[in-house]
Amino acid sequence: MTTSDAVHQQWLEHEAQAEAMIPLIGKLNRKNEVVVSIHGHTLINRSVIQILKAHRQTKQIDGVELLPAQSLAILQAASKLDLGPCSLGLAGLQRKFAASGSENLEAWLQQELAPLVGKKGQIEAPSQDIVLYGFGRIGRLLARILLERSSGPGPKLRAVVVRKNSDNDLHKRASLLQRDSVHGPFRGTITVDEENSTIIANGNPVRFIYASDPSEIDYTTYGIQDAIVVDNTGRWRDDQSLARHLEAKGAARVLLTAPGKGVKNIVCGVNDRDIESSDIILSAASCTTNAITPVLAVMDEVFGVKRGHVETVHSFTNDQNLIDNFHKGDRRGRSAALNMVITETGAAKAVSKALPQLEGKLTGNAIRVPTPDVSMAILSLQLDKPVGSKDELNDLLRERSRRGALRRQIDYTDSPEVVSTDFVGSRAAGIVDGLATITSGDENAILYVWYDNEFGYSCQVIRVLETMIGGKLQAFPAS
Repeated sequence: MTTSDAVHQQWLEHEAQAEAMIPLIGKLNRKNEVVVSIHGHTLINRSVIQILKAHRQTKQIDGVELLPAQSLAILQAASKLDLGPCSLGLAGLQRKFAASGSENLEAWLQQELAPLVGKKGQIEAPSQDIVLYGFGRIGRLLARILLERSSGPGPKLRAVVVRKNSDNDLHKRASLLQRDSVHGPFRGTITVDEENSTIIANGNPVRFIYASDPSEIDYTTYGIQDAIVVDNTGRWRDDQSLARHLEAKGAARVLLTAPGKGVKNIVCGVNDRDIESSDIILSAASCTTNAITPVLAVMDEVFGVKRGHVETVHSFTNDQNLIDNFHKGDRRGRSAALNMVITETGAAKAVSKALPQLEGKLTGNAIRVPTPDVSMAILSLQLDKPVGSKDELNDLLRERSRRGALRRQIDYTDSPEVVSTDFVGSRAAGIVDGLATITSGDENAILYVWYDNEFGYSCQVIRVLETMIGGKLQAFPAS
């Protein structure tokens, strides 16, 4: 057998192993409310190729590639344990099993997962009704993420509130959910039940409610109770205005997908521990604040941030004009498709709402550029301690992205070929570009952080929702 034949045969074996994983992953999720992932990337509803790609990427993170045969063995053993709701990280479990010296995977796994073995149906997993108020770029991406994980515990999309714009409004909303010029097609099926004003996505009915004011809605008439209303409109930013949502019957709490005034601004991974059960109105801050705050948290923890400047190179957004026309904002009336546009950003100041110790230490500005998605933040930092060499700083950030508490927020790349479109669909809040890092051996450092200002931010919003619900699933292995 030639080398190429051997490589092809190995690929076929890996394909067969990934195919065998799919029903096990689905059954564990539907029957046991178990979420299976690799380094935080869920494998639920993933294709064979997507599963194999997730395995291949473990070599970049762990230095050793997780083999599909190893994952399949873990899943086969886990499916025999009748587990209660939990999260299983295949790479972490395999690494821990290899370090244990045990030769019996089933016995080791039973001991490792002992708190949940035989607890199917005995542990109530957190779940809550979610209403999306507004269905623009962020609203539709939130819907996609919620619908892809609808079979397990957690937030459940029940309704969307919009203003009716045409007689065929519902069909247009369904089409926008199904087709996206940036993020591609919706993974699954979508049908429209016009009689009941409902879009059925992957078997999940989502009621569309037409209203112009939050207080006029009675969610309980649609079977929705104690819902978290996610306001994607940006129409209201302060606590008093957002409280209008709570006048609606069936609404219990509000999450704003924009910087909020008079409410806690939460960057998941950094200050989500500040969320209390008494907090009925919260903000998930902005996409840029979510991108830079986790990286700044690491830099401040290790070196201390004395002062800094954040320059954001940001994709154009829907509040700009496609061609020159009147706009109440400075410069934003000029064509977004043809110009770089200097504009203001509050992201630098907003960092202090999650990291109070940085109050008054950061300045910021933004340049809108003619791309539809993925932005970059350039952090120019003066630190309290010498930062060392570029390689030393990159080693720190790479390690934090792999195994640190902020590994779901911070990603890392050192590819010499990546450009902005390579980060479309990234679930991280921000991705450090290691090749662009600049240090001078003293207390100064410049970091370049990519971020999908639509999808990456939406993933952060979902993480805030999961925290508000009261509980992330117990994870194995523990962080």
